[in-house]
Amino acid sequence: MIRCIAIDDEPLAVKKIAGYIQKVPFLELVAECRSAAEAMAIMDSTDIQLLFIDINMPDINGMEFVKSLANKPYIVFTTAYSEYAVEGFQVDAVDYLLKPITFNNFLKAANKVNNLMELRANNQKESIKATTSHLFVKSDYKLIRIELADIKYIESQHEYIKIHLVNSNPVTTQLSLKSIEEQLPSNQFMRVHRSFIVNLAKVTVIERNRIVFDGNIYLPVSEQYKEIFQEYIDRNFL
Repeated sequence: MIRCIAIDDEPLAVKKIAGYIQKVPFLELVAECRSAAEAMAIMDSTDIQLLFIDINMPDINGMEFVKSLANKPYIVFTTAYSEYAVEGFQVDAVDYLLKPITFNNFLKAANKVNNLMELRANNQKESIKATTSHLFVKSDYKLIRIELADIKYIESQHEYIKIHLVNSNPVTTQLSLKSIEEQLPSNQFMRVHRSFIVNLAKVTVIERNRIVFDGNIYLPVSEQYKEIFQEYIDRNFL
């Protein structure tokens, strides 16, 4: 399922897009938002993969909001104005739907996203080879071996991830957090935020629902993952 947010300041328009999302089996509607600020609050705690977003909105318009995102999900613009189309594709939007939007055109855009996600997932499987003790990732045209025991945490950076290591410089590779998560042993690594996976063996300090590394690096535990992380803590609490 592709987790989606519909964003539009017009109540009827956002309801229409939300209704379309609910008709597509591989889409999951996480929220209907009337502003970019409302969407950002949800994205801070939930892993959102796709935005259906209007452009002309008060305060922050849809185009500026998308440009501001460090870790962009897939984007489909929904707007009544064709003049933004070129700019929309310059920010790597998958599609640009002009209102009034038919379900047929909406479905074509959704299928584009689904196909891109499947293609990316297949490509990334070829870019990472993992065993129970180590993994190989492609970085700077090289294959680099990383011992799982040396990983502290993994950070998502848009289309890349940064693997933070003990006593070594981080390794950056073009993978999604989800693709590497699928390769890691679940009893050793846990997703705690849409942007972070931690090596549970390296978690030594937890402060106010944040994991502390090296005394000054704070990784938030988001609402989406708080329950499963708390279960781990409870199992290991003396």
